[in-house]
Amino acid sequence: MTISNADGRRSAVDIDRDAVAALADTVLGPHHKAVPPSAWGRTVGEYLDTAPELAHWQTPVLTLDAGALAANTALMADWAAAAGLLLAPHGKTTMAPRLWRDQLDAGAWGITLATPWQVQVGRAFGVRRILLANALLDPVGLAWIAGELARDPAFEFWCWADSVATVAAMDRVLAGCPDGPPVRVLVELGGARGRTGARTPAEAHAVAAAIGRSPRLCLAGVGGYEGALAHDRAPESLAVVRGFLDRVARLHGELADAYPGPALVSAGGSAYPDLVAEVLGGLAGPGTAVVLRSGAYLAHDDGFYAAISPLVAPAREPGLRPALHAWARVLSRPEPGLALLDAGRRDLPFDLGLPVPQRVDGRAGVLPAEAAVTALNDQHAFLRLPGAAADLPVGSVVRLGISHPCTAFDKWRLLPVIDSADAVGPRVVDLVQTFF
Repeated sequence: MTISNADGRRSAVDIDRDAVAALADTVLGPHHKAVPPSAWGRTVGEYLDTAPELAHWQTPVLTLDAGALAANTALMADWAAAAGLLLAPHGKTTMAPRLWRDQLDAGAWGITLATPWQVQVGRAFGVRRILLANALLDPVGLAWIAGELARDPAFEFWCWADSVATVAAMDRVLAGCPDGPPVRVLVELGGARGRTGARTPAEAHAVAAAIGRSPRLCLAGVGGYEGALAHDRAPESLAVVRGFLDRVARLHGELADAYPGPALVSAGGSAYPDLVAEVLGGLAGPGTAVVLRSGAYLAHDDGFYAAISPLVAPAREPGLRPALHAWARVLSRPEPGLALLDAGRRDLPFDLGLPVPQRVDGRAGVLPAEAAVTALNDQHAFLRLPGAAADLPVGSVVRLGISHPCTAFDKWRLLPVIDSADAVGPRVVDLVQTFF
């Protein structure tokens, strides 16, 4: 079965599984950070056939927990379906077609991406339905996408516009492209002190009218990103997010007569999916699909999302589980209460919280409760150890939880998937390649 618009049914071919499977033929080498030299020259498949252990890898290394990945994938798929939402996970979080495949297999409607180049990566792996949650102004990228739409009638694509100037710029580029189907565009609504998006209803209506006048564009719905408007779950923050989503719903209703066909209403990062379901879920029905774009849920974290997501325990049981962990070695104990680890800004995210020390050499309870990473240099982490920490000698390996997965994957071309981050001796059961 195929679909041409937002009616919620699955596509028969949503990603090229042969292209994803071919990643197992990638030859490992020193350009893959942390991969042991004993694996160099082998393909991914050949290396995995050796039943490798994480202890054989060099530090620092960032890993994915197989059980947590599977549980998070299933949890979000089930939750979105129960809420009446279509799920188009934000692929920019991982840029990993192997993980996109798993999300699509679990029922995801499509994949969200953020730049024309990311769309090109998606198309290289046969992703059939893509929502570009951004304006499309780069002339090279826009012309390529127009050509791709003309080449492949099965390719479904949406992008955003938040100004009349954006629409005019798209028109100029598309006027020089071969004839093809019109590019479907959502009117993007924004909020004060937010990111992109039309700030007033009048501006949003002007954008919709400009899209409607263009023979090369198709008005296809409304969208926005509420995550830029708040960063916690305080009552006043939730009120701001609800107010924004109410405006998205209102704009959709006001534009209902202007849509030439089925419409999308899209919102939702990984911080407030419950509010998207609460405010926008009721819009889903004949002619309208509500698309949630959460992406960070797949790996989750031990920092920002652990504190803000509504889908974690004890609010929900079972809840999302952190799947990303870093493993770093103690290089120096230059003074009491300080350990220098071999992982830094080139290896770990630091924009929404520093890494969280958790275990040492597979042993729980070794680190004092007050232990904390207080700073990152390019290649070092400063681990402060209040009180006695005599059993953390040079050479020890510390497991770290991370915060904000969206800025973790981009530092690694390849991540080992381990059977369990809680095992004393984790085994490597898969390798996930990223495309950044």
